[in-house]
Amino acid sequence: MHTGQPLGSGRTADVYEIDESWVLRRYRDGTDATPELAVMAYLAASGFPVPRIGPPAGPSMPLSDLVLERLTGPTMAEALLAGTLSGPEGAETLARLLRELHTIPPRLSHDPDDRMIHLDLHPENVMLTPGGPVVIDWSNASEGPPELDRAMSSLILAQVSLDPAFPSGDAVRGLLGELLDRLAEDGGVPADALARATALRASDPCLTEGERAALDAAAELVAAGAGLARD
Repeated sequence: MHTGQPLGSGRTADVYEIDESWVLRRYRDGTDATPELAVMAYLAASGFPVPRIGPPAGPSMPLSDLVLERLTGPTMAEALLAGTLSGPEGAETLARLLRELHTIPPRLSHDPDDRMIHLDLHPENVMLTPGGPVVIDWSNASEGPPELDRAMSSLILAQVSLDPAFPSGDAVRGLLGELLDRLAEDGGVPADALARATALRASDPCLTEGERAALDAAAELVAAGAGLARD
């Protein structure tokens, strides 16, 4: 289908303008977006802040395409770097979004302990819109224990904080500490959840070699912040 100007690119998908209200998100490798669409529809019906889903852009729209609400406002990452959002405010927002997400029962699982989990909820995937924070990029979403989601968000922040190419590593480490303090109120990041998150992260084909090499150090950083003893 015809698309407008590109608005942004992530590791796996590109976003194009349709009009003032809608954008097209397209996976470059042709990944079927139908499961992601189902998750977002379920979460929207549950009252969680996700982008509105638009009508198909055409009768032959590829399965790799998603029509989504065009959001306005910075990402949380942009706001933190610009200084318009403080580290404590960012940590409180992330913890609240995780907490609210984890009140939603799974769509498919019959395990009473499972909840909806994002598995990639970090500042670049939170848009600060005039109506409040909206969580984007549900491609990794699953159903499982909330502590796994808390561990993954913490691990991703730790990885960013250790990236020598990132200009604000100290600030991200501060954000991580603030987040771990708040997550402790919800059950924290247990050692087994951190180990599982690290293994899942290591299996992500989109990780760079540098990110993969920093995984163990990132896990150690989370463990220290969460008060875990590691071998």
